[in-house]
Amino acid sequence: MRIALAQLTTSRSIDDNLSLVRSTLTDAKRRHADLVVFPEATMRAFGNSLVDVAEPLDGPFAEAVRAAADEAGVAVVLGMFTPGEDGKVRNTLLVHGRGVDTHYDKIHLYDAFGFAESDTVTGGKEPVTFTLDGVTFGLATCYDVRFPDLFTANADDGAQIQIVCASWGAGPGKAEQWDLLVRARAVDSTSFVVAVGQSDPSAAGVEARYGAPTGIGRSAVVSPYGHLIERAGAGPETLYVDLDVAEVARAREALPVLANRVRL
Repeated sequence: MRIALAQLTTSRSIDDNLSLVRSTLTDAKRRHADLVVFPEATMRAFGNSLVDVAEPLDGPFAEAVRAAADEAGVAVVLGMFTPGEDGKVRNTLLVHGRGVDTHYDKIHLYDAFGFAESDTVTGGKEPVTFTLDGVTFGLATCYDVRFPDLFTANADDGAQIQIVCASWGAGPGKAEQWDLLVRARAVDSTSFVVAVGQSDPSAAGVEARYGAPTGIGRSAVVSPYGHLIERAGAGPETLYVDLDVAEVARAREALPVLANRVRL
């Protein structure tokens, strides 16, 4: 399974962001990727209004992403915004391509470090997994990475690779927390973790709204034992990684933490 981690900085402009998606998918096709993972808020960067761009999963943005994925012959996971309750939005991951079409609504909302995502976002209720070319993936978005139960639930549902799409907030100690958490969730669930964040706007030459969680980069791929396989820097880049999912079964046999759990 060849996976592309598309670390980029998006902006207010949906058209510009779609152009980034299309150009990345063109390269992914050339590089023979099976799956391309984009960050949270690919549709529009945080620090901008989200209500005015939120659209159903059959709206023009989602349909444009689907068309681009189908043209490239790859599957995509990508962060967008869909209508929520009481004038709010949902923080949604769209998954499409190669026979797969599903979505995940972020469960754990980022009410932390002075930011209140719940003011504008309706939380999701259910974990979501999907299977592509015989490999099962679990989905998570940003703040979800702080909650191990989501990842073990995904593993219970068959996930061998856990995808985390993020737009991680900057601040003292935040990069270290990100690095720790993506590795910890791999060990908790004896799964690969593919964690893709927005790049740091300053490293991308993009002006960002002060105080909004607009990304720090540091996208990463982690083994089921918590070993760091790949890590991006701060700026925009796409990592390509080939994963052997047979390693998951071997890890779960050697380190059966899922089977050994005692539910307290």
